[in-house]
Parts: sequence; structure tokens; C-alpha cells
Amino acid sequence: MEKLSIVKIGGNIIEDETSLKAFLKLFSNLEGKKILVHGGGKRATLVASKLGIESKMINGRRITDAETLEVITMVYGGLVNKNIVAKLQALNTNAIGLTGADINSIASDKRPVKEIDFGFVGDVKQVAHESIDKLIQADFTPVFCAITHDGNGQLLNTNADTITSQVAVGMSHLYKTSIYYCFELNGVLEDINDKNSVVKHINSKTYKELLEKGIIADGMLPKLENCFDALNNGVNTINMGNTSMLTQENDNFTTITL
Repeated sequence: MEKLSIVKIGGNIIEDETSLKAFLKLFSNLEGKKILVHGGGKRATLVASKLGIESKMINGRRITDAETLEVITMVYGGLVNKNIVAKLQALNTNAIGLTGADINSIASDKRPVKEIDFGFVGDVKQVAHESIDKLIQADFTPVFCAITHDGNGQLLNTNADTITSQVAVGMSHLYKTSIYYCFELNGVLEDINDKNSVVKHINSKTYKELLEKGIIADGMLPKLENCFDALNNGVNTINMGNTSMLTQENDNFTTITL
């Protein structure tokens, strides 16, 4: 099977013009077929504030009411997505910006209300891997923002990490898929105060050991759960670290396998 890389970048890279430019150069130089997924929460919070709309968060997750959904659609699907696409075109990467509604690529269910009503938030139920592959086969590079739809005309705010893993699972029917989660840290750290204490390889066995030692905890816990779910559903490898892991010179990042 041919290789396909799915790369996810977060808000801190998007917000810093120099970091974004450097990352997009690395991404455009990445060999083979690829997909980019981005968030944009920090920019959405800033724009909402300018419009007098309060951003409500519970446990680090955004409550998406109707007003907030309008802002997210403008910021994720417009401002951030098109800015990234334009910069990739300047680097000779023929990118196409997408939400999950475009070509019906990612369908979601509105998250049911349990203890918390998250509003217009989607949980991914289906990825149209064959439709996405038509773009890839036509030599386009898909750039997904963190918006999906419910098939009934409703857009939904959707976690970008989840979109990344679910797109990778879907595309694993056709490709040998690898995920790259790019963030500020060098990878999963053995000591949170030592940025060089990278755990280079994690598999099912070492994952349990790291859990028992409390090394994987807090915000890293759902990320790793998400990773093993993707690996158990067809994804080949998952890599976590800063953007330099996209270069062959850097091997100081975390690779997760079964």
C-alpha cells in the first residue's frame, strides 16, 4: 500500500506567523501524499471577543452556541483555512481547503446532552474516504478545518485531533496511514519539567507502564486514548512532537504503535 501522511497543527503554530511559515515549508517538503488538519481555537476566541461574544469553556472544551458557531465557521473555514491554503500555494503545494461538509467528506452526529450541553458540537460518525481519495489522486492536498456536518444542513464544531484520527482510520482502507500530531513539546515527556526527556517509542505494553507511573496523565490521557483507538482501527503509526519531526534529521519525538 502507498503511504499517506495526515498532519495536525494546533492553535499556537497558527497564531505565530513565523512558526506557521516554517511549518508550512516543512509540510510542503514532506514527500508523498498528505492531508493537513488544523484547529484555530485561539483565533476564534480573539475574534469572538472583538465581536462582544463571550467564549465559554468547560474542562478545556468549547461550548458552541449558535453565535459561537457563526464565529467558528468564519474563522476556521474562512480566515485560518484560506490563509493556510494561500501560503501552501506559494510553496507550490496545490492545496484545497475543506470542511467536513465539502464533498460530504466528514459526517457527524450532534453530541447528545448528558451532564453538559456542548451545543453545536459534532462526534464523527463517517469519513468518505473514497471521495477524499479522488482529490488526492487528482494531486490536490486536502486541508481540513475543524468543522463537520450532520447531513441535514447543520455545521458542527468538531475536535481537530478527532478529525485527524478518524480521517486517518478512513484513509487506512486505501493507504498505509501515519499521523503526525505537531505541538509545542518534543513528544510525550517522562518528566514534564525536562523538555528533552522524550519517550521515543510507546506501544500497548509501555503505555500501561506509563499510565501506572502517572507519566501519562491529564490532557495527554485523552490524546493517547485517541491514538490507540486509531491504531486498533487500521492506522499504521502515530507520531507526536514539534514540527521538526517532519524532517529526516530529527528523531527526537514520540512514535506510537500497537
